Amino acid sequence: MQSVGKAIDVLEILTTSPTGELSLSDITAATGQPMPTVHRLVRTLLDRGFLRQLPNRRYALGTELIVLGQAARSSFGSWSAPVLHELVGEFGETVNLAVLDGDDVVYIGQSPSPHAVRMFTEIGRRIKPHATGVGKALLGRLPDDQVLALLRRTGMPARTPHTITTPEAFLDKVREARKQGHALDNEEMELGVRCVAVPLPEARLNLALSMSGPATRMTDAVIGRALPRLHEAADQLAADFSAG
Repeated sequence: MQSVGKAIDVLEILTTSPTGELSLSDITAATGQPMPTVHRLVRTLLDRGFLRQLPNRRYALGTELIVLGQAARSSFGSWSAPVLHELVGEFGETVNLAVLDGDDVVYIGQSPSPHAVRMFTEIGRRIKPHATGVGKALLGRLPDDQVLALLRRTGMPARTPHTITTPEAFLDKVREARKQGHALDNEEMELGVRCVAVPLPEARLNLALSMSGPATRMTDAVIGRALPRLHEAADQLAADFSAG
């Protein structure tokens, strides 16, 4: 089990490299493990396709991780699909499932609206959390100091004139989301688009469920009707996920 943990450490260290590549000595220094141990781990990961060696003899993540990632996204999509489809059937707007992965929001499940004009987010897409409803909902499960540290790392570029671009103002919205149990995106990611999001309670991963659509359809009245069902769905998904 220690060897498995050490191998995962190597992969995680490479994910944080600004260039996406590291030398064997870089990996050794970052892990704090002896060079022979790191060399054995790297060789095993290379043989299994989880690492690849570049022409400059440095190492990068391997293509086998893409296969695992696609399988994981498919698994999440299959697990959540019935609940997401049911919500779309009730309200007619796109419903997404997202996870906080490191400093990013990653969309891992979606059921699209049947309307011709609808919101679409590519599964697996990674975005900064500050301009989204799911970002506020997900960060609401973190302590304030961790939220501020994340914002310092990611930055807060404006996506629209409505995007919140200061940590203090965003933290106020996160606190509001914690208190109310839901978060809103009022045209902060895309002009003309509103979103409401709720966190999944007590799940092993930091997950959130959202409903988004054109602002002309996503009125306060619609959001008010949708919120109880979103919370019910979030509870159901959290229970199913924990049971699995």
